[in-house]
Amino acid sequence: MSTLHLHQTTTATPEQFVAGLTDFGPDRSTIFPNSQDQNLTVHSQAATEADVTEGTGAVWERLHYDWSDPNRVVVTDTDSNTWGGQSGYVYTLTRRPDGLTDVDEVVVRDGKTVKGRLIGFAIGTVGKRTFANGLASTVKAIEDRNYAPHAA
Repeated sequence: MSTLHLHQTTTATPEQFVAGLTDFGPDRSTIFPNSQDQNLTVHSQAATEADVTEGTGAVWERLHYDWSDPNRVVVTDTDSNTWGGQSGYVYTLTRRPDGLTDVDEVVVRDGKTVKGRLIGFAIGTVGKRTFANGLASTVKAIEDRNYAPHAA
């Protein structure tokens, strides 16, 4: 099992960042490149949670998104062809006095197949840079979209 701790600072507010993370509409792949639009299925969505399958086709995961805490988004794997156990993501958002937002992401990858264990090992040894670049790309995409916060 691999666990990564990542950090970015953004000009987006926590509300805008949550709106971006939970935008399951067209062009989600511009926010998350590993979430190809043709492989995205929203099974259900409510005001502060969603059940979504996304991925590349080769690696997919069904995820439960929970953003009931406005400063934290918990994304838990509920099914996957690669990941199991404790796999998922947690985004913690901290509004700073200077108007910026700190984004802390914890990524857990617990491989349930040989492929998953190999990818998980690679993530734990050399993958942090790839995930850090991915978070930076997500932050920039959300900033570029200038999301309006979700209505409560």
